[in-house]
Amino acid sequence: MPELTTPISDEDIRSLKAGDTVYLNGVIVTGRDAAHKFMIEHFIKQPVQGDEVELYEELKKLLDGGVIYHCGPVVKTHEDGSYSFVAAGPTTSIREEVYQADVIRHFNLKGVIGKGGMGSKTLQACQEQPAVYLHAIGGAASFIAQSVKEVLGVYKLEFGVPEAMWVIRVEKFPVVVTMDSHGTSLHATIEAQSKEKLAELIG
Repeated sequence: MPELTTPISDEDIRSLKAGDTVYLNGVIVTGRDAAHKFMIEHFIKQPVQGDEVELYEELKKLLDGGVIYHCGPVVKTHEDGSYSFVAAGPTTSIREEVYQADVIRHFNLKGVIGKGGMGSKTLQACQEQPAVYLHAIGGAASFIAQSVKEVLGVYKLEFGVPEAMWVIRVEKFPVVVTMDSHGTSLHATIEAQSKEKLAELIG
């Protein structure tokens, strides 16, 4: 199976098509509702200020050519203060539709991982950047956690463990490209087909 390693090049992203299954390697960052809202309000809609400058510079490095994962992990804290992921399943991505396109463009993201797909604004940003949406296996949180080889750090832990931004190193994280940089969304295709079938059934 093909493998992608962060930071990911534009060429590698454009080579992917909806339906491709790949392994993801390298450093990625988790981020859900609180993280996306924070990035929009503090980094994108206004100049970065004060204490947030250092975090912004770190995220710019991590996310440039990188991947953000819609995930609320279960995390174990060890006696030495280190962390490990116990469960790392994807959360529903559509909640981030209002934010995602701006985050992709601002940070030069190349991938977004989650479940359930996203909408037209995110698909447009994927075409422009380019970037892809990567679907992770729902209900396989413990299995996916085995791909998390190291927790490198955490930002905004005050948001709570699920909403914090965890910096993790993954190896052979299995994902499926369901929205590509060429304008194809398997989620939109399946929705349209389902509506047609429903119309036939109730017709």
